[in-house]
Amino acid sequence: MKKRSKSRSTIVLLCLFLCLLGGTVFVYLSIPQNQTHAKYSGATSIEEPKKEEDTSKRMSLVMVGDALIHGAVFADAQTGKNSYNFKPMFTSIEKNIKGYDLKYYNQESIIGGGTPQHYPRLNSPDAIGSDLASIGFNLVSLANNHSLDQGESGILYSTAFWKKQKNVITAGSYSSFEERNALPVYEQNGIKYAFLSYTMRTNGLTVPKGKEYLVNVYEKEQVKKDIEAVKEKGAEVILVAMHWGNEYTHVPTNEQKEVASYLSSLGVNLIIGAHPHVIQPIGYVGNTLVIYSLGNFISAQKVLGLEKIIGLLVGLDIVVDENKSVHFENMKVKLHYTYYNSSNRNFKVIPFDELTDSTLKNHESIEKEYMEIVSREV
Repeated sequence: MKKRSKSRSTIVLLCLFLCLLGGTVFVYLSIPQNQTHAKYSGATSIEEPKKEEDTSKRMSLVMVGDALIHGAVFADAQTGKNSYNFKPMFTSIEKNIKGYDLKYYNQESIIGGGTPQHYPRLNSPDAIGSDLASIGFNLVSLANNHSLDQGESGILYSTAFWKKQKNVITAGSYSSFEERNALPVYEQNGIKYAFLSYTMRTNGLTVPKGKEYLVNVYEKEQVKKDIEAVKEKGAEVILVAMHWGNEYTHVPTNEQKEVASYLSSLGVNLIIGAHPHVIQPIGYVGNTLVIYSLGNFISAQKVLGLEKIIGLLVGLDIVVDENKSVHFENMKVKLHYTYYNSSNRNFKVIPFDELTDSTLKNHESIEKEYMEIVSREV
């Protein structure tokens, strides 16, 4: 009997040992192998994997197209003799550009001093510039085909006017060679950036000899020198406003594509296009993001067709990583519409997501049609 009891005891102990061993094996296998074990200290603990610190820098930019101030636009803004108020025209746009670091537009019609003038030799009231600056626009292109509409005196007035606007950066038109060749590099959120502006044409008007600084007319060698100069000054991001292409076509020309390819080869990160007065596609040329045309921001060109009063608002983040590589994130593209009534009054720039059929009939199908143009392959 004693022998049987000892045998049973041995068997029981052996079973208990195997159960404990099995349980231990189960516990070990059930711990995910990608977790790190701390040294035993009376309790089992699992350390979380360390997250890599994001050392990239970023700044945000929003862009709209041409402020083309025809006679009907400034007449609607007039509040008295030599007094204008454009702000009510942009209340909806102001809401859409808040929060961005840089806010860009092209001053198509020069602020040239004296009496405002309509097409073909445009001249805009000071208030269009000061009003847009007051709602946040701080990056303004001045090189375009209307830069010389008021001659040398107009440009000198324009450059003096813009110097008085606090925190506004301009490019493309200057009062001296010294100023034109300064090529400043700015800083935003730790990112060093340069802003350059060029036009392919000046409506047949010629820059006075020896005063080529008045407007930046595109020349390959000069552009190359400018870009090399800002790189030497430490620019990590290079933005270039290009006044190019043919008017009233949604299709970029071969010239636009060639210029985009050349600027890309020089290291330009973003090209902001203007002049066609209608929207054109957005795409990449190499590592360069190209907005071929933002279209009109505001104008009185409805008589020439709906496409002349539909423009783009593009917002994005510019990111510079620890290796100085530049890329873009969080791109948002919106269409906007310049509304005004049959009496050429009540001008207002309205984003499509705020439109109703009473403002623009069939606006939803129109939006779809025009967004297809934006995403069209070039």
